[in-house]
Amino acid sequence: MLEAVAGWVPGEPVPNGALPAEWGVDDAWIRTRTGIAGRHRAAPGMSTGDIAYEAARLLVADPVRAGAAEAGSVRAGSVRAGPVGAGPVRTADAVVLATATPDHLIPGTAPALAARLGLGTVPAFDIGAVCSGFVYGLAVCHGLVVSGLYERVLLVGADVYSTWLDPGDRSSGVVFGDGAGAALIGAGRAGDPGELIAFDLGSDGTGYDLITVAGGGARSRSMAEPPAKGDEFFRMRGRAVYQHAVERMTGSCRSLLRTVGWDAAEVDHFVPHQANARILRAVAERVGIGARRCVTHLDRVGNTGAASIPLALADADARGRFRTGDRMLLTAFGGGLTWGTVALRWPATATGATATGAMTTPATATPATVTGAMTTPVTATPATDTLTMKTPATTTSGAARPDSSWATALDGRNGS
Repeated sequence: MLEAVAGWVPGEPVPNGALPAEWGVDDAWIRTRTGIAGRHRAAPGMSTGDIAYEAARLLVADPVRAGAAEAGSVRAGSVRAGPVGAGPVRTADAVVLATATPDHLIPGTAPALAARLGLGTVPAFDIGAVCSGFVYGLAVCHGLVVSGLYERVLLVGADVYSTWLDPGDRSSGVVFGDGAGAALIGAGRAGDPGELIAFDLGSDGTGYDLITVAGGGARSRSMAEPPAKGDEFFRMRGRAVYQHAVERMTGSCRSLLRTVGWDAAEVDHFVPHQANARILRAVAERVGIGARRCVTHLDRVGNTGAASIPLALADADARGRFRTGDRMLLTAFGGGLTWGTVALRWPATATGATATGAMTTPATATPATVTGAMTTPVTATPATDTLTMKTPATTTSGAARPDSSWATALDGRNGS
């Protein structure tokens, strides 16, 4: 079952107006085509492992250091999954990291993340399903728990796409942002809040060349000739990807709804991978889910890859949108090609965010009080989006710090 979710994004927002002038795009152009008003970029020297750690430590902590800490204390810039004064946060006995931007080709990033969190010699490994990674990860973690191998698994979705983007490629540059989201998956009973009810996963390797980083792997290294110029950068064939994304996510959602016996009208919240506002609307409409039930977060953070769904979940829950037991449908599409959908019941979470530092993204906790602070975002209204966006009221205290985490959501009354 899903126990808790948290999210973290680096630095200050990069609004559309701050993008390179040579791209020849303005704010209205970007909002009209993508629904995105801003995104975040990791600072020089900050890697996927770094931002994955920031998200993960909102849910788990080094059990030795946490046990020695003063009861009830919360460090500035952190959110603890549990009531203030309840002692150390819960730990995890396995770690799964979903990412398309690992720190190195070898080794995987997850073992270093587990060690940095103080989790010792627990099993840890990466999943490479690109933007479908978090949904694939939920299925993997669910299997690890249901099988009885582990009691609680930490799942992190994190990507630093800014390190893979071609500085001259505006089509990708306006869309992608950096971020990380984390979740705890533990044991539970059928029908309980947090239940991961069913999954629908798929892939189509014939479309492997639609989303690629051609250089750097064994394929390019095996060639006699040197890599072509630009092969080190992320490439995406936008028109074909759009068509596949809409078709695959729509089909996966319909299939899973049949499996669990839900009508589309019975879904309380629809949380698609935050790729592009047009894709989100197209899938929601075809599945039969109205805009008011669609959770949207990409206007503030862009496409954050494997982090997009947990970021959207953590943000919306911190805004008090979800209720215990709500029926949730999560769906994603990514390179490979891969796609996946999960049906779940929302866990019991507390959404009262209180300020302890200015670099904290609100996290969810079960059953718990969420302690953290949010910075105030810029209000954005994409020209082609029917959803109205609103700047939420936030509470902050303490000195602001650089590389602050940040999150917000569309107003729940207007369809976030």
